Amino acid sequence: MGYGTDISEKQYRTRLENALAMNEPLSKVYYLKEQLRQIWSQPMKAMAEEVLGDWLRQAEQSKIAQLQKMAVTMRTYKKDTLAWYDGQLSTGKIKGINYKIKAMRQNAQSLKSARYLTLSLHAI
Repeated sequence: MGYGTDISEKQYRTRLENALAMNEPLSKVYYLKEQLRQIWSQPMKAMAEEVLGDWLRQAEQSKIAQLQKMAVTMRTYKKDTLAWYDGQLSTGKIKGINYKIKAMRQNAQSLKSARYLTLSLHAI
């Protein structure tokens, strides 16, 4: 059972169902987590905004302090959360480039060569 994966094996699904049946707050948190994941599977920003709004209302009404606090934070960053739909850009590529630059800088420092760093940056 991994992070962000669906539970498909029968034994894990049974264990999860038993745990959720025994613990109502855990059940609420689990189902709200699954609903929150649905935001990014929406094809349009308006639909994602509706799903997020529903999630925020449910979290605020959950009577679970941590969820209520998270809802306040999410409401503060609602515009930023939905901004992905405007350009659909991921920061993954930028992080990769920044990592390469960091590695090149470290390598250039060990060689004491600014020229090497400049040439390496142009190679990206």
